[in-house]
Amino acid sequence: MTANHTPLARADLAELLTDAATSVSGILTAEYPTSAGRSYLHPVLGALAAGPRVAAGLNERLEGFLASEPLPATPAVLFTLASYASALGWLTESLVELTTSVERICTRAGIPTHPADPVLTSPVTEKRDSEFTFSATELAAIRTAAEAAGLAPDDYVEVVAESLLAGSRITDACMEISSGLLEDASYVLDEATDHVRTDDGPSGLPTLVRSLLARMETAQ
Repeated sequence: MTANHTPLARADLAELLTDAATSVSGILTAEYPTSAGRSYLHPVLGALAAGPRVAAGLNERLEGFLASEPLPATPAVLFTLASYASALGWLTESLVELTTSVERICTRAGIPTHPADPVLTSPVTEKRDSEFTFSATELAAIRTAAEAAGLAPDDYVEVVAESLLAGSRITDACMEISSGLLEDASYVLDEATDHVRTDDGPSGLPTLVRSLLARMETAQ
């Protein structure tokens, strides 16, 4: 019985991290119906709808895992919990940033504008930073989408750009969180013993903890 306890415990710990990684990566494929009047929010609505549910589910799973039985304070357990907690905190922070971005986009879209021409002929021949130009077909599509959203074409392009940027940020965060969890799960599962190294400096820390520390150093 004693001989089988350690590998089984490590398998359970690795499963906790792997399941969390799967849940986080699922945010990236979540879909949410977007009306024509809010088409500029399409890049973020899926993550905005699924993200909080995933975060709540991860928190509930962690609480259940901790309450299921007394957990030994072994290096493997502490390593796993540090990885999981870092992932949950990172995801929560990223969702707060996403929500703030969406609120800013909605505020921008709701700003009163001067009455547009009957055919919405505001100049949208290129982005304000002149990185690229739109084709005639693209201009027609933008005018149609802008009209449905009640925005001038220039304003529509701006909110779509902000939405795409916010979508890119949450995507990057979810990918890094998911890959970090999988890396940590593999590390916990493949260790020869339950004594995962936690006393050999930064290299012994979970992937996500090291990533967060690196981000903090960069910010400073």
